[in-house]
Amino acid sequence: MRRVLGVLAVLFLSLAGLASAQAGVQVRVDLAAQRMQVTTTDGEIYNWAISSGRKGFRSPNGVYSPTRLERSWYSRKYGGAMPYSVFFRGGYAIHGTTAVGALGRPASHGCIRLHPAHAAKLFALVKKHGAGQTRIALNGASSDGLSQFARAGGAKSKLAKAPQKSKVALAQSKSKQRAAAIAHQRGAPNWDAARDQLFMRPTLPPNAYGYQPYRAGPTWR
Repeated sequence: MRRVLGVLAVLFLSLAGLASAQAGVQVRVDLAAQRMQVTTTDGEIYNWAISSGRKGFRSPNGVYSPTRLERSWYSRKYGGAMPYSVFFRGGYAIHGTTAVGALGRPASHGCIRLHPAHAAKLFALVKKHGAGQTRIALNGASSDGLSQFARAGGAKSKLAKAPQKSKVALAQSKSKQRAAAIAHQRGAPNWDAARDQLFMRPTLPPNAYGYQPYRAGPTWR
């Protein structure tokens, strides 16, 4: 009987140890999608938007365990609050941010930013299951949007060329108008002939009523 009880005790302890080894928190960070998935052995599943390191401040890929937890932390280097920080490599941490409008795209100095409520939830899960039973995996690469910048540059160059084309077209139009005006002037009646017709000598006698001859010289104009 004692032997049976001993075997049962060993089996119970083995099962308890196995359950303890399987308990924990899995944190998967997809840098390309800017999303975080959190799963626990209790059946909890969460999917949150993040902000990883922007260009020049890449977040480090790899698999880590939390090194320390800080409910309230302030970055002296970058001058920003980091509530509910879960540090996993040196100064890199998962923490809450007030810049919630930037979540979903790279915006940090290398840390993984979360909505403050989500950061608080993750902080509580890590404390519950323990840092030793938490795995943090960062995978992928955030897009720097270089192709977008290239397209924007191309569009800008096209827009820059457009005013030049319009200036050339305006100059050509003015040149055509000037040429048309000159051609019109050349095709107009001769001014000297028109002047002679306007001021030709009248047929009325000089003593007619209202007659006012204009004499600019020895001859009529």
